[in-house]
Amino acid sequence: MREGAAQLYHMTVRDLRSTLRQPTYVVAALVQPMLWLLLFGQLFTPLMETTPGTAATGSYTVFLTPGVVALTAVFASGWSGVVLVTEMEQGLLNRFLVTPVRRWALIAGRLAQQAIVVLAQAVFVLLIGVSCGARFHGGILILLAFLAAMTLCTIAFASLSNALGLITRSHQTVVAIAQFMVLPLAFLSEIFVPREEMPAWMSAVATVNPVNWLVEIGRQSISEDVEWDDVLGRGCGLLAIALASFWLSTLALRVYQRQV
Repeated sequence: MREGAAQLYHMTVRDLRSTLRQPTYVVAALVQPMLWLLLFGQLFTPLMETTPGTAATGSYTVFLTPGVVALTAVFASGWSGVVLVTEMEQGLLNRFLVTPVRRWALIAGRLAQQAIVVLAQAVFVLLIGVSCGARFHGGILILLAFLAAMTLCTIAFASLSNALGLITRSHQTVVAIAQFMVLPLAFLSEIFVPREEMPAWMSAVATVNPVNWLVEIGRQSISEDVEWDDVLGRGCGLLAIALASFWLSTLALRVYQRQV
């Protein structure tokens, strides 16, 4: 167990160092969610600020802040498989497969790196939200629960993206499927509009949408009356999806290994 933990640590550090060597990527990763928050906030405020679901939060930007955190997690993790395909093409993955590194650590290290990057983006978005007037009345505990749920969502989507990369071995296919998966899930959630403003069929889909579960937990952080039963239920759902997705990605790695 200790050996596996050490391997996980080294793989995570390795992937983080690779990220930090790309300053343009780091800057873009921080600026993009900030632009989403500010631009979407300004665009939809005249339309949404008078609706009951957003008026209760004081402003649409406050309402939007948890949604942008969720959107950032989903979009960033959905592209994880592209990097894995690049490492396949460069032969790096094959080199790791002939080392004693455990297969789950190869996948988990990448997921940990992705989660750390998304966590940094989330904290940055939350700080921008605070500067725009957002207040997290639920307290530090629900805010930590929100960040934990965001981490689970990141692991789930990054695992699925990695599995796609291992199976298809194609940048274009990973990008196409990721966009096909991420965009509908984002717009079939309460990221931009409250449930009350959705058509009935979209509201029904939102109840089983894992992205919306994350958004709902995030909205609890700006509420003065936290419904912990709902938070626990949504969190358990995200945990189950994250574990299943991680298992699928490790299975895809074993299939890839047998084929090379």
